[in-house]
Amino acid sequence: MTKILLIEDEQAIRENILDLLQEQNFEATAAENGLKGIETAKEIRPDLIICDVTMPDLDGYSVLQALKGDSTTAMIPFIFLTALADKANTRKGMELGADDYLTKPCRPVELLKAIETRLEKQALIEQKQAQKMEELRNNITFSLPHELRTPLNGILGFSEILLTELNRPDLLEIREMVEHIHVSGRRLYRLIQNFLLYADLELIANVPERIKMLRSHYTESIDAIIAERAIYQAEQAQRSSDLHLQLQDGQVRMSAQRLNKLVEELVDNAFKFSEPGTKVDVVTQVDKNSFILSVSDRGRGMKAEQIANLGAYMQFERKLYEQQGSGLGLAIAKHLAELHGGTLTIESVPNQQTTVTVILPKDDPYTESNN
Repeated sequence: MTKILLIEDEQAIRENILDLLQEQNFEATAAENGLKGIETAKEIRPDLIICDVTMPDLDGYSVLQALKGDSTTAMIPFIFLTALADKANTRKGMELGADDYLTKPCRPVELLKAIETRLEKQALIEQKQAQKMEELRNNITFSLPHELRTPLNGILGFSEILLTELNRPDLLEIREMVEHIHVSGRRLYRLIQNFLLYADLELIANVPERIKMLRSHYTESIDAIIAERAIYQAEQAQRSSDLHLQLQDGQVRMSAQRLNKLVEELVDNAFKFSEPGTKVDVVTQVDKNSFILSVSDRGRGMKAEQIANLGAYMQFERKLYEQQGSGLGLAIAKHLAELHGGTLTIESVPNQQTTVTVILPKDDPYTESNN
């Protein structure tokens, strides 16, 4: 049965609504004040909450704030039931996260329709979340083993040759095999580091204190840092002549380590998905309000639906294009941008050009919103 919690201090109204809900085969529970309502919500985890606004000691707005601040109750649909019908009160409730706002006295059919609408919407949200989780599980299932196996095959294969044939090849052949082992090892190390970093960024996103700490760092002389990292990635791809830098110096609200990682992933992605001999442009702009980093390549590009569905562990058209990578690079870059109060956008024309742009604010919006 669907569980509904009613928080209402007027006994007559409370009893009437309880009778109505029970007649409709809901598992209805009532609380006579805000404090009791919060305790009951955390205890029974209802599917929906109906709450009066004007109550002694703790009003409905405070109840909603308390429940939204608790991860165990934050996603429960919440309907306000109140005699306060003006727009200011309605707006306040909606800004705090209420899903609906009914004015007392309301007809039973209105209340039941509001409940039905909220429950249907919540069911749709949960269905989409379940689908995304299933897609994520499938992508991890198919992507992670492949990505771990590819470099490990190189490490194991060449090391076996070294062990069995060490007395045959000359030194140059041995050096070539060791280099292959080294490259495979580095690929595996970076892959593992990226998985760990992505998981850590996911955790940071849910802890305001860690977000605040992340945004407390500044880095100066950013042109030198970006140039050094971009040049290194170009050398690793053996495409130094394809790299074109247009950098403006300044400072950014991000640690040098995080900035390095951001540039690494964007530039590496640009080289990975474009052909040798085509340009990769790295451009920065710094003004009094923002830092802008753009990385452009002339590769195969992405379709609009691919950009919309971009996420970790996802690669598109892998059967058509055999490339290495787990799809984590852009997901990590996007996480870094958003955790620092910025944005990451992608503009792409298939088979022509792709530009990834990161915009970071010079001031911390998280700090401003909490002052």
